[in-house]
Amino acid sequence: MSDNEEGYEGAPDYDEDMQDHFEDDLDLGDQEVDQQNPDVAFLQTDENGNPLGPDGQPLPANPLQPTPQIPSKSIAKADRITTPYMTKYEKARILGTRALQISMSAPVMVKPDGLTDPLEIAMKELREKKIPLLVRRYMPDGCYEDWSVQELQVAE
Repeated sequence: MSDNEEGYEGAPDYDEDMQDHFEDDLDLGDQEVDQQNPDVAFLQTDENGNPLGPDGQPLPANPLQPTPQIPSKSIAKADRITTPYMTKYEKARILGTRALQISMSAPVMVKPDGLTDPLEIAMKELREKKIPLLVRRYMPDGCYEDWSVQELQVAE
């Protein structure tokens, strides 16, 4: 409940003759604004409408060009440093991805034995280590390790 215990009496009456508070703002031209703040540089263009830099020279076609990425590097199997255990997040992603593939008519790697649910089939494939997917683990320096599902140990 609000602090105002009185009843609501509606909006205050609107007076059309009341002067708006923003009408006293002056419309300053570019020249006046430039004199007030000389640090502001207005965008200059050439005769074709292309933007010019502060020195009057044309700007490059794309000044916001992305910086080139350092190519990521794969770590060899012998040099792996991460644990050989599949995390619960990797397991969830593997099962979800494989179930989606199975639901889109991908070939099943195990005998379904009456199973019709794609997730149940994916779980059976994981138990038998027959899922044809890789887990890519990225390192902080941009390198990555690729682990096959067959190489990873899964906690039940």
